[in-house]
Amino acid sequence: MEKTKFEESISNGPHAKLQSYVGQWIGTTKTWFEKDILADESAISGEIESILGNKFIRFTYQSSLQNKALEGVMNWGYDLSNSRAECSWVDSFHMGTGILHSVGAATDDGFSALGSYGSSEYTEIWGWRTEITLRDEELIITMYNISPQGEEAKAVESRLKKA
Repeated sequence: MEKTKFEESISNGPHAKLQSYVGQWIGTTKTWFEKDILADESAISGEIESILGNKFIRFTYQSSLQNKALEGVMNWGYDLSNSRAECSWVDSFHMGTGILHSVGAATDDGFSALGSYGSSEYTEIWGWRTEITLRDEELIITMYNISPQGEEAKAVESRLKKA
């Protein structure tokens, strides 16, 4: 019997890569509000769980920013029909009451997705790129703010090890 696309993916494709992130994680998060000027460094802990029949992963985490508690949820998936990675992200600081939706691609060692944000306070839309990688048993989640002119600056970087 021939395997379905999803069976192939969960066996040795993007969904297998997503499943490799499952577990309890602890580490450090750095935040920048201005290019190359570190604003905060805090501990982070969380769990990545497989959801909905191994089709998606959900990262639920707790941290702090400038000594104020912060929590968030990041969902990742890979849409086989459109050959793209997808991510949604909410947290108690950066996103306010919005949900950041991003799309992108699988990379050699993870996934990258690009989204955008804005509000009535901004006259132009800003970009937000999120990368998630697993290298040498270290989970690295890096987020870049992208100005309307296209200039990228690292905004958040979390480096975690399995607890």
